[in-house]
Amino acid sequence: MRLGKLTNEQLDSLILSKFRHIRPEVICSPQIGVDCAAVDLGGRLAILSTDPITSADKNLGRLTVHVSCNDAAAAGAEPLGLLVTLLIPPSATEEQVGRVADELAEAALLAHVDIIGGHTEVTDSVTRMVTCATVIARAGENGPVLPSGMRSGHDVVMTKFAALEGTAVIAEDFSTRLAGLTAVELSTARGFLSEVSVVTEGLYAAAHGATAMHDVTEGGVFGAAWEMAQASGCGMELFEAAIPVHPVTAKICDLLGLNPYRLLSSGSMLIACPDGAAICRGLGELGIQAACIGRAGGEGVRLSDGTIVEPPEADELYRLFA
Repeated sequence: MRLGKLTNEQLDSLILSKFRHIRPEVICSPQIGVDCAAVDLGGRLAILSTDPITSADKNLGRLTVHVSCNDAAAAGAEPLGLLVTLLIPPSATEEQVGRVADELAEAALLAHVDIIGGHTEVTDSVTRMVTCATVIARAGENGPVLPSGMRSGHDVVMTKFAALEGTAVIAEDFSTRLAGLTAVELSTARGFLSEVSVVTEGLYAAAHGATAMHDVTEGGVFGAAWEMAQASGCGMELFEAAIPVHPVTAKICDLLGLNPYRLLSSGSMLIACPDGAAICRGLGELGIQAACIGRAGGEGVRLSDGTIVEPPEADELYRLFA
């Protein structure tokens, strides 16, 4: 099988179709395009999500915290704590393990969450350190923002730049392939790691009219757009020229032959809402760049020139491991 996520067809036929929804407390259960579960425990809803980090050697702890919290933020929920599993290859050193723990601790403080448990294990089942984290979050007063809420006519807003995380990972882990970059450009690319949290924009948008959100991760902007459309049962037109791509990301993608719209993009959020301009203004006042990049409606996901956006497959980053 290829590296990366299962295709949506595989995910549905091999796994999701086998699960049955039997507990009335479970408000939102697994489906394509849905990253979080919602459970009613008799008061405010608990939002839960889990994610591995398998595509980065460096900054593993930081990415573990922020990527997990981002899933909760896409439901408009405030992250409270994380359960973290760390799988360690026999070749790792105590210094390397300690460094990951330092990163987890530092990122948790920045994200204002507790590390509340988990598991650590040295195993020859992995060749490099791998984490998997589960976030526990509290839904907003009006409940979670579900991915199914987008409706025809809604604007689609995107925050920050496409491929922020992918750019940072490439700059850290594949710098030997980036001879065409200047030292300043390489430093800029690595600095994108400080922008991978979308908690601020997620909580703001949930309180100001967002009807659906999706944090942009594996599969990039195009993949996230397709998954949000699938979850909502509503098509979308994307204005490709309006999708923000940082010049350094564009240069790296040109050098390596990668598509920035399908490259790992934690740090960016897609937000469906009735008034995209108002959301963009509000986020701008918080210091978060945002742009209206599309409009919901029709069937499927397509670009303004009529090009069909295909379902997400393996992230562009995995091509570098070939």
